[in-house]
Amino acid sequence: MRDINWEAPYCGEGNSCFRIGTDTTGNAYIAVAGAEDRYLTDSREALRALILDIKAGKADHLL
Repeated sequence: MRDINWEAPYCGEGNSCFRIGTDTTGNAYIAVAGAEDRYLTDSREALRALILDIKAGKADHLL
């Protein structure tokens, strides 16, 4: 079992809540709130790049 430090959920309208977590070895995690045992993981650098790209509007076409 990994020791993941989960942030509070980020929730949109309805039931779309996601959680972001990190561990002490430099990994980052994204999971649906309530299903943290089924996560997507990558490096913290990859998570940082994802967040910056989203903030820059590169995923706006998905909205």
